Amino acid sequence: MRYACDEIHTFASSDWVAYLFLVKCKTMSFQKNIDEKIKEAIARGEFDNLPGKGKPLDLDAYFATPEDLRMGYSILKSANIIPEEMELLRQIEGLKKSLDSSTNRTEKKALLQQLSEKLANLNMRMEHTRKKHLTN
Repeated sequence: MRYACDEIHTFASSDWVAYLFLVKCKTMSFQKNIDEKIKEAIARGEFDNLPGKGKPLDLDAYFATPEDLRMGYSILKSANIIPEEMELLRQIEGLKKSLDSSTNRTEKKALLQQLSEKLANLNMRMEHTRKKHLTN
């Protein structure tokens, strides 16, 4: 049986065993370091006042997100950055509310124009994303 690594390197099998052992040791050391940092933070009480403490995690939105986008969206969410499509949806909702409460005809016309532009922008972005996923 041949493996891809046979093509790349011509190490003796004992060299591979030593290499894999070192990689595993480094990984275990890294994990141990992380575990120690977490224990220290717990001891200092850094996790005591987290939002949602003691409540179950709601992972519905996480699993509803396509798998290939989850990590990116999680990073953006942690940095309080939202995808532009979400920002457009928020703006569209705001324009709809303003439109419903407006009584001035000129203002309504301007709001309708803005709403139309935002919807067109959102639709183009969503179509682009859909096509990109179909070709991948």
